[in-house]
This record gives sequence, C-alpha cells and structure tokens, in this order.
Amino acid sequence: MRVLVVDDDENYIFLVGRILKSMGHEVVSAMDGLAAWKIIQAEQIPFVITDWMMPDLDGAELVRRIRSANFPHYVYTIMLTAKQTKNDVVGGLDAGADDYIIKPFDMNEMRARIAIGERILGLETRLRETMSKLEQQASHDSLTGLFNRRALYDLIDQEMDRSLRDGHFVSLVMIDIDHFKEINDQFGHLVGDEMLCLVSQTILDCKRHYDQVGRWGGEEFLIVLPGTGLQAASQVAERIRQAIAAIDREVPGGGQAHVRASFGAASTEHQGEVSFQALLQQADEALYEAKQSGRNRVCAYKVP
Repeated sequence: MRVLVVDDDENYIFLVGRILKSMGHEVVSAMDGLAAWKIIQAEQIPFVITDWMMPDLDGAELVRRIRSANFPHYVYTIMLTAKQTKNDVVGGLDAGADDYIIKPFDMNEMRARIAIGERILGLETRLRETMSKLEQQASHDSLTGLFNRRALYDLIDQEMDRSLRDGHFVSLVMIDIDHFKEINDQFGHLVGDEMLCLVSQTILDCKRHYDQVGRWGGEEFLIVLPGTGLQAASQVAERIRQAIAAIDREVPGGGQAHVRASFGAASTEHQGEVSFQALLQQADEALYEAKQSGRNRVCAYKVP
C-alpha cells in the first residue's frame, strides 16, 4: 500500500518511513501540506500520516481538504503532533483525522496504529467491492452479462429525455432469435445458453461503441441507438443480423448448431414527441413483421 508521510522534519519522515517499509508499504513523502495536497490530487493515496504544525498548509487543513474532496476511495489519516491537551486531540479528530499520535511516539504504538488503519481500509475495500457486485447484479443479466430489462428501461428513458432536449433522434432495435426452442429441444439447454452468450457477444462486437445493448428477456435482445435515425439503425441491425447468421457451434456427437435472428427497428425520426413506451411498441411491431415475413431479416417500423 502507498502511504504518504507529511512532515517538515526530515527525521520524522525517515523514522515513520522506516516503520512503514518494515511493514511492507511503499512510502511517499512531502515536506509541507501544499506539496502533500498536490500529490493526493494527482495520485491515489489511501493512507496519509501527517504532522499538524507545518508552514503554508497545516495538517488539520490538509485533512479537511481530503474530507471535502469526496474522492472515490477512502483516505485514512493519522495526525502527528506534539500537542497533548484533550482539546487538541478533539480538534484534530474534528478536522477529520481517523487517529492521533503524540510526538515523540513509541515505535510499537505507531506500528499498531498503522495496522488498525490497514484493517479499516481493507474493510472499506471489501465493502466497496460488495456494493459494486450488488449494483452489477441489479442491472445486468446473470447469463450474458448484458444490461437487464430494468436497466434498459432506465437507458431508454434517459435517451428519450436527451432526444427531446437536444433535438436528436433515438432508435431502438429489438432482436429475437428464430426458433430458439428448437435449439434447446434438439441440443439441450446448455447449448442453448451458449448460443445466447455467443449471440450476445456478436451483438457487442458489431454495435457502435456508443450504442447500448441488453437482454430484454428469454431469447430477445434490445439495442438503444442514440442520435440515430431509422435508416442508420436498420443498417446497424443488418450488420448484426449477418454476423449472427454466421455463427456456427459444434455440438456433442458431431454436427453444427446454427442460429438466425429477426430484427425490428423503430426511431423517433419523423415522429416529433413520442413516448418510450410507444417506441418500444413500434420496435416490437416491426419485429413481428420480420417474423411474419419469413424471419432472419430486418424490418423497420413505418410511421403511418
């Protein structure tokens, strides 16, 4: 772990640094608060041990700046000072310091305080990772890793609002794998799941980098295309259709499993103000037309 030691006394920087290095940490140092603040802004420093009394920017103000910065990671801080009164201790903690050590300090006590900070930072990291996993699970499909329907609703809503605000088009492309039940019946659900993942990856590989794609449900997928009219959306859909049609997967016992898909595209182009529910319905109707007219094709919704 990288630890920043801030003190205008080189002897204390050397002493604290030696303890940190013996505990396996990387030491970064600064001789005053302003220099330390520049380092903290430029680099991710999770642990700061700072003296209180320093020129230009003292330790208490440095800690206040750290707390007010709202960094995405937590910065654990220990304040070093020769001040010993209870009011001084309270003042240092009120500034936002996590711990407080009085100079001159005991070496073993310093090691113990650093270890406490390590444990707290470890807990904070695990909590952040758990929260990230929960957010991922709440917004992504567990099989394909794509956005789920709930997240897609939010994305469509955001893009529709942006479309109304900026006057840009937004399009939707709904995709349904043709005869997917037959794939499951013939080759089994494990092969069916693999095909869903292959289709998902193919869509991701063929979409534009600013398009968003998710699993709408079952064997259906949805692509949200910002700033895109109907013709461009249909072209993206056709490119994906051809790529999906080229998927071959060897199955147990020999042979190949093939997959095809039908596409329905709809756009706010030429419609003025339209709700995202209406746009979804239009994409669904275009998909139904593709299914009815032979499957494995792209159909675009025609505004009456």
